[in-house]
Amino acid sequence: MNGTAEAEGRIVAEREGPVARLVIDNPTRRNAIDLAMWRQASDLLDEMAQAPEVRVLLVEGRGGKAFASGADISKFERERGTAEAVAQYNEIAAGAYRRLKHFPKPTLASIGGFCIGGGLALALCCDIRICEEGSRFAVPAAKLGLGYGIEGQRNLTEAVGPAVAADLLFSGRQVDAAEALALGLVNRVVPAADRAAEAAAYAATIAANAPMTLALAKACKLALTPAVNPEEEMRLQDMVRACYASEDYKEGRRAFLEKRVPVFSGR
Repeated sequence: MNGTAEAEGRIVAEREGPVARLVIDNPTRRNAIDLAMWRQASDLLDEMAQAPEVRVLLVEGRGGKAFASGADISKFERERGTAEAVAQYNEIAAGAYRRLKHFPKPTLASIGGFCIGGGLALALCCDIRICEEGSRFAVPAAKLGLGYGIEGQRNLTEAVGPAVAADLLFSGRQVDAAEALALGLVNRVVPAADRAAEAAAYAATIAANAPMTLALAKACKLALTPAVNPEEEMRLQDMVRACYASEDYKEGRRAFLEKRVPVFSGR
């Protein structure tokens, strides 16, 4: 199972026995994810979810420098430059997040290096997260003026609690692996040299267990997660759209590309 190659990045699916891998393969850009890659992720997740031989899904980034550094900001002008483009991008990315969060089998994120923004949102869709000692985590949406997705914020809050989620979202600061473990962002921290082997061994341990029991545990985990009120979700989605329609979003994009500190106006 392989994703279609893209010039600047791709999502690849691999399998070793009962363990499938979803690989973010864009190492020259710290595994930044663009629109085509989100589409590939959705297609491959659908395929792997239906494969009876797959018992566990391991998600990782290629190259060792990053799990995923988030959305490819260099492509924001083309892929998220208008309200229509933003709506399309968010819908496609949300579809990939939703498929991973609701994947019917256990999922494990193997995190090396940077895990930022949309990359952290992807990792938080996984049931278990293992990272190496040099990993760094952040949600820099407030530094860019963009609207971080509702599901990403919800999953972050579920993992670390409202107060810690507020700290990370309001400040946009980076945390290291030790703090990520203390906060509940990850389940385990291992030496960088051991991370791939540790993740593979843990995935194999899960894969050796009874599939029906695993399926029940996963279904219960999802069913016992409180749902968002539909009216409240609509209000929050309106706020996300307003962020992307704002002058601050334009300023955040320009400042990033010009390598300067943005000046936000609240408009």
